[in-house]
Amino acid sequence: MSTKFRAISLSHKSAPVQIREVIALDERSIHSLLLKFSEFFSIQDTLILSTCNRTEVYYSHQLDLSTEIIKLIGLEKGLTNIVEYQHYFKVMNDDQDAINHLFRVSMGLEAQVVGDQQIASQVKKAYQLSADLDMAGPFLHRLMHSVFFTSKRVVQETAFRDGAASVSYAAVELIEEITSNTYQPRVLLIGVGEIGEDVARNMVHIPEAKVTITNRTFDKAKVLADELGFEVVPFEKCFEYVQESDVIVCSIMKSDPFITKALVQSLDIPSYKLFVDLSVPRSIETSIEEVPGALLYNVDNIRSKASATLEKRLEAIPQVEQIIEESINDFFNWKKEMLVFPTINKLKNVLEQIRQEELSRYLKNADEKEIAVIDKITKSMMQKILKVPVVQLRAACQRDDADQMIDIITDLFDLEKVTDDKK
Repeated sequence: MSTKFRAISLSHKSAPVQIREVIALDERSIHSLLLKFSEFFSIQDTLILSTCNRTEVYYSHQLDLSTEIIKLIGLEKGLTNIVEYQHYFKVMNDDQDAINHLFRVSMGLEAQVVGDQQIASQVKKAYQLSADLDMAGPFLHRLMHSVFFTSKRVVQETAFRDGAASVSYAAVELIEEITSNTYQPRVLLIGVGEIGEDVARNMVHIPEAKVTITNRTFDKAKVLADELGFEVVPFEKCFEYVQESDVIVCSIMKSDPFITKALVQSLDIPSYKLFVDLSVPRSIETSIEEVPGALLYNVDNIRSKASATLEKRLEAIPQVEQIIEESINDFFNWKKEMLVFPTINKLKNVLEQIRQEELSRYLKNADEKEIAVIDKITKSMMQKILKVPVVQLRAACQRDDADQMIDIITDLFDLEKVTDDKK
């Protein structure tokens, strides 16, 4: 039974957020699961990817271990009813399907926001953890470097990763642009609903910013702030921090304006103060733009920018898919050649053994200079003898008849006997 590269995937396409957050794995859990996979199933070439939108396991094994893997995830998460979640997982037991899925996920084709730039770094982090635990062999190393090379081509050759295609990311991109000349800009996030939380998570793209979060429900703000390493303040102190902040992002539900022109007029604005209103209905009075130094952007301004970018990304999808197809074809050509590597190595060992035996037989009385010359000549002869069968084996891989060529060379040089002798 041959080893296959397989995958299981639970994502925003198959499960609502209430399910995804239950299954989501932190770094400690991923570390623990990787060790369990190795111990229980001797799985190698394993990658675990877990984000807010997906939890996926990629692995190489002779058997379909999807049920066992899902049970182990349940055990790790303390879920006694994990079988009830099993139907949310998509199982891929075909090499081509699993590899194609990994490429599409890594490029951002399967993201909620098409072309999401965060996924590339998340995949790299997942691969690094596998490599650190020796859970990545030659197959996965080659596969992941193919993925990273493909990602680089997508960035260089297409518009797929250009600009911001979500309102939250576009808001962060705007903040980064306007605060580019401000040292450690102070950013206040008011409200951590869905869009407010997305903005908070995207603030990792401005690592020098000093971010403060406030929310009507303090505990919800604290959980998010603790996770991201931000400061949190009680909602009743919100207006004090409006004065201290360079950027105020407001995404709260309120029937009347939360930030008024009168409030902004009372502020000391030495240079500028950026207000970003992501609320619907709007929570910042539009008239604050009349106050010197006050800059206002609302959800419509930002959405139009995101929509234009998204349209460009959608137009670039055929290019991205063509690049992925080329990369996968190259990878599978390498994978085919992997089949003949053991035979090539056996053949090299057989010829080297013959060479060493003959050298030891005839060079007993030779001096060092003679030995060096003859050693060089015989090595060159061996390489030339090897060249033809190696070329033929690789050509056979491309014709998908490597097995027949392997059998011919194995019989011709009696490679099975050599293997048996070593045992």
